[in-house]
Amino acid sequence: MTTNNEIILNRNNDLLLDQYLEKNAREIPGKTFIFHGKNTISYGEFSDRCTSLAWYLHRQGIGRGDRVALLLENSVEYLISLLGIMRAGAIAVPMSDQHTVCSARILFRDFEPSSIILRKKMNETLQAALDDIPSIRVRIEVDGRFPCVVHRGSREVLPKNSLSDIAMIIYTSGTTGSPKGVVLTHGNIVCNACSIIRYLGLTESDSAMVVLPFYYSYGNSILTTHLISGGTLVLENNFLFPNVVLEKMAEIGVTGFAGVPSTFSLLLHRSNLRALRFPRLRYVTQAGGAMSPIVADQLQGALPETDVYIMYGQTEATARLTWLDPRDLKRKVGSIGKAIPGVTITLRKENGTEAGPGETGEIVAQGGNIMLGYWNNPEETAKVLRPDGLHTGDLARKDEEGFLYIVGRRSDMIKSGAHRISPKEIEEAIFEMQGVGEAAVLGMPDEILGEAVYAVIEPVEGAILERKAVILHCRERLPAYKVPKKIVFVEKIPKTSSGKVRRQDLPDLIKVTQR
Repeated sequence: MTTNNEIILNRNNDLLLDQYLEKNAREIPGKTFIFHGKNTISYGEFSDRCTSLAWYLHRQGIGRGDRVALLLENSVEYLISLLGIMRAGAIAVPMSDQHTVCSARILFRDFEPSSIILRKKMNETLQAALDDIPSIRVRIEVDGRFPCVVHRGSREVLPKNSLSDIAMIIYTSGTTGSPKGVVLTHGNIVCNACSIIRYLGLTESDSAMVVLPFYYSYGNSILTTHLISGGTLVLENNFLFPNVVLEKMAEIGVTGFAGVPSTFSLLLHRSNLRALRFPRLRYVTQAGGAMSPIVADQLQGALPETDVYIMYGQTEATARLTWLDPRDLKRKVGSIGKAIPGVTITLRKENGTEAGPGETGEIVAQGGNIMLGYWNNPEETAKVLRPDGLHTGDLARKDEEGFLYIVGRRSDMIKSGAHRISPKEIEEAIFEMQGVGEAAVLGMPDEILGEAVYAVIEPVEGAILERKAVILHCRERLPAYKVPKKIVFVEKIPKTSSGKVRRQDLPDLIKVTQR
């Protein structure tokens, strides 16, 4: 039997995600694909249920080009819906199950769904938004199994997708502005997933604890990589109780875990991570924002037998652009590593020339994982997709060996007097202090400087921090012009449901706190 790993290493591979599922259902039908609570589902049963949903959608007239909104929490039903939509030839549009009427209406009006799959409770919550969208022809309420899916038919009747067909539209998290719909092809998804599988060395024996939402590109990549490699997904939606998650990881013996920086800050400061043992945990991955070297070092110290992968990417790149080999974690402190297999990265200065070692430039990426563009938004697409590749908006430098180091995001740079200041360096300095749980730095309007440096800090539960102590700490580590003018302590730094800091909310939070 040809293994998935052998197929993945074949450069001429042209299988789609759905075809990998068919292969697994045929060759390892009894292998468990999903653990969720007390429920499990094998590859064989999962594939059959995906076909049932696809056939039902087909009978309802939903097919090629139709957008199907998917508003479910991480669950077996979510995964069946996603693959069922793809099998029907339609375009899946995953959305957070936490949307309000207003936020959902904005997205619905943008991509105009033909169908929607959601829980009954969510249907009732979003009734006003749904009634306002005439394009919706089919609503499927999911509670437990799919009660409406009763038709079965030949797989041959369903549309046949190609690598160039649109598979998904994933909306950006909107951390710095309005969400944009990233259009991804079947080829984008498989290309990126296979590259990740190669550097993580994933096989059928791997299993991942999933706490990140699947509608988020990082969470989606965990799904796609494990489905392609024939691995197992363990779903846990209750990360408010991290010890429950950790105990299940130890009990089941998962081999992988993925998180954003705030995930690991929570585990390091509010869980029994250091007291538990995970004999089968082969690796953890981090992406979704810059991780402080201090936090990375603490994480490696808490999991000395586990490989820690620092990664970088964007939704516009399907998920991943760079990775740092765990063997270089201590040698290249603060680096995001090098381009993943199949991706080429250059750093471009403002004049368009390539930045050399030690120089700062914008990360520009080329590869089979780069999106088609933003849905219904040619102007924004033209800004980022240019002849030389995807312009990420992230600034970085590279060393003599080609390792990349994020300097900051172009839109986040603070213009204070004659200086251009990256928040990242200041945040990392603040993270060195005991008692700091989260930190976010930004520029606030200032009559003299244009923008003044402000630091918003979320202390660790029970910790006592003083503004003067933070200022003194920063003065010892940073040039005077980078030392925050104001320190604001908050109970909770606002984040998206995927764990990223909502920087656009920080100014209002500061104003409220200072009243």
